[in-house]
Amino acid sequence: MAERTVITGGAGFIGSHLCDYFLAKGHEVVCVDNLITGKAANLEHLIGHHDRFQFIKHDVTEYLHVGGQVDNVLHFASPASPNDYLKFPIETLKVGALGTHKALGLAREKNARFLLASTSECYGDPQIHPQPEDYWGHVNPVGPRGVYDEAKRFAEALTMAYHRTHGLDTRIVRIFNTYGPRMKLDDGRALPTFMVQAIKGEPLTVYGDGSQTRSFCYIADLLDGIWLLLQSEEHEPVNLGNPDEITILEFAREIIEVTGSSSEIAFKALPQDDPHVRQPDITKARRVLGWAPKVERREGFLKTVPYFRERVLGGAE
Repeated sequence: MAERTVITGGAGFIGSHLCDYFLAKGHEVVCVDNLITGKAANLEHLIGHHDRFQFIKHDVTEYLHVGGQVDNVLHFASPASPNDYLKFPIETLKVGALGTHKALGLAREKNARFLLASTSECYGDPQIHPQPEDYWGHVNPVGPRGVYDEAKRFAEALTMAYHRTHGLDTRIVRIFNTYGPRMKLDDGRALPTFMVQAIKGEPLTVYGDGSQTRSFCYIADLLDGIWLLLQSEEHEPVNLGNPDEITILEFAREIIEVTGSSSEIAFKALPQDDPHVRQPDITKARRVLGWAPKVERREGFLKTVPYFRERVLGGAE
């Protein structure tokens, strides 16, 4: 009998790719999403077209019931981009707390493996670089970004409590900046913002002097890492991301190049609590999972440009 996997937040950018990935692995997939930030369009090729796929429109902060066998619960429900979690701060906190509680409850009821999607934002504006899993972070709990950072930190604590108290078979993935097709155009993060501005020929908005750094992981690499983590016996958090670090200013120039744009760069004031550096230490992922990203940054950008070009020039949201 095929394994049956529940993916909360399955209509989102990463979640919808996970639905495809697990279907390709032969699983039955149940996608749960209230579509507050996810898009049904990300699943239109699956809904009503795939006999092993089921979509349930539901808010996971409410009681979560899924009938029948469940082998895996992947909890990816949450606003994840600055624009979204600043627009929905209370919903972000609720899905990190109540939503994680309900998803863990489902996994416990079904005796299923549980995987939490956590984030590099758990490290806040880090004072250690690059960031290893045993770094506890430097987070402003009452700043505007705290609604996301602390929601995920609480979700990690709750997941470990279920593992230690109930013996639940849990995993935690700390996801660093991931990109690819199906990102929202108004995401608010650097890559979609720069892509849209470059394709429209508008100035690319760089905050501060652009010396802050990020590292970008292509979606296909992340999916492989999540799969390997689920198959592993590792219960403590694992970083997944691409350690190939770049300044935001260099990044903006690369986007202008790969899109063939004539855009210029415009500098604006740095937002509050914006991390100055962000780079994963993936030593643990290499050791425990045998995982490392394979897609080079420029290759990933070139794979992503057609999606953004079609959406921007086609007038899609």
